[in-house]
Amino acid sequence: MFLKNSRPRLAFVALVVALSALAAAGPTMAATPDAVAGAQAAPRERARTAATAPTGFVDLPTSPLRADGGRHEVKVAHRNDATADRTVAPQLLVLSPDAGPFLDPADIRVERRTAYGSWVPVPVGTQAGTLFTDLSAARRTLHPGETFTQVYRFTVVDPRARGTVAPRVALYG
Repeated sequence: MFLKNSRPRLAFVALVVALSALAAAGPTMAATPDAVAGAQAAPRERARTAATAPTGFVDLPTSPLRADGGRHEVKVAHRNDATADRTVAPQLLVLSPDAGPFLDPADIRVERRTAYGSWVPVPVGTQAGTLFTDLSAARRTLHPGETFTQVYRFTVVDPRARGTVAPRVALYG
């Protein structure tokens, strides 16, 4: 009898814990397409997907989102000071003001400078008012002592847009 009545309670507690973890993940989960696939995958597939999720982030200095119609560059750089290879991914977050209104991907245009000096558009996702660039497409492996620098350029399309530009580097493994 005790087990019969406990099953619904245990199921409810498990659901609450899972939803809390998902809510706390925020842009990290949204920025990794593997996270969505992992939620629907079989247990063995979930284990593989979990290994591809970031294990940490290095936050870089933030700056205000300047809605002056100009193009503004943001540099994301990281050095691998470890003795082994490290997989990393640069990311730009654009945070909405705490009191709103939330930013929309159409409010800004983001571009990435290629190794040849040209600019290519970078799609921007959104979750709970935070705009972000995709981590999975930006991943790269750094050898010990190696440094990478990625330059992004953003333009505010909507002059009423307000927020903060927060570059960071995702760390894997």
